Formats: sequence, C-alpha cells, structure tokens
Amino acid sequence: MNISLHIIILIATVVISLNLMNKTVSEKYLFIPYRIKNEKEYFRFFSYQFIHSDFTHLAFNMMSFYFLGQHMEMSFINEYGIFKGEVYFLVLYFIGGFFATFFPYIKNQDNPHYRSLGASGAVSSVVFAFVLWNPNVELLVFFIPMKAWLFGILFLVYELWASKKNNSNIAHDAHLGGAIFGILFILLIKIDKGKELLTLFL
Repeated sequence: MNISLHIIILIATVVISLNLMNKTVSEKYLFIPYRIKNEKEYFRFFSYQFIHSDFTHLAFNMMSFYFLGQHMEMSFINEYGIFKGEVYFLVLYFIGGFFATFFPYIKNQDNPHYRSLGASGAVSSVVFAFVLWNPNVELLVFFIPMKAWLFGILFLVYELWASKKNNSNIAHDAHLGGAIFGILFILLIKIDKGKELLTLFL
C-alpha cells in the first residue's frame, strides 16, 4: 500500500515539530535571514518549515494542509500522471515554502533578532493552488461557507493589511509570498486555470 506524499510530509512535520517544540535546539533550524546572509546557512530556507511554536500552530497548518494538500496531490496525479504529478506537488509545497521567505529575507537580512518558523508559507502555496484550480468549490471557513475564489480575495486583502500593520508575531509577508507562488505555479503549468478564473468576473 502506497502512502501519499502529503501524508509523508505531514507525518514528518508533526514528528519533527513535536520533538523540537519549546527546545533551544530548534534555534538551529529556524528561518533567520541574518544568519543565512552572514553565516551562509542556506538550509534555513527549508528547515524552518518543519518547526512550529506550539501545538495549535502545528495543528492549524497541518489540518489545512491535510485537506487541501490531499486534493492538489490527486489533481496533479490525475492531470499529469503519478511521476510528474508527485514532482509538481513537491515543487508546489517546498519551493512554495522557499518562495515564502523572499519578502522576510529582503526586509530582515540585516536584523539579527528576526526569527520565523512554521509551514504557513508552504501551506499558503497549496491553498492558493487549490483556489486557482477549483475557484467555484465551496469552502467552510470558520464555519462560514464561501466560494474558494472569494476566500482567496479576502485572504489576500487581510494579509496585505496585516503585513502593513506589522504589530504581531505572525509572518504575514510569508503567507503572501507562499500565496503568490501557488498562483504563479498553477498559471505556469496550466494557464487555462487562470483563463477559467477570469471568466467568473467577465
């Protein structure tokens, strides 16, 4: 019996996060732009995705990833075959997580105190790939039903507003980076999805 990639990623993230949660050893793997720039610790562009601050942080990310990641993995496999589909899914998740560090890195590369962690950026890539792939699917967002495209717009507006306020310890700019990658990736591999979305508003 084969185990889906999204399940493997989820299990690895949960196991690593639970083992490193609230331990000083997690500092070795956090996203710290200053150390990446000055110590050449490039692994931090990816390792931070497996570390979470607490169980709630971990559970929220993994719950979103489980449902939407499952759908996107199967969508890619059905569209492109198992090998290409799985490669696309890996690229979406991990390069999405890497892309999510773009804005935080630019802003904080000379700030030795900045730290970031969690799979939120990678999950945002998956979420927005889903939104572009299935804009008319109805999602249940905090028990409120809404179309995926409407959720996408509200999410982007909120994250833009929150990133400008900059008064919390949530990396809203990372969420935006991941979302942008998810959109661009789908447009790159299947431009028709972008055309289909546009027809909803024309």
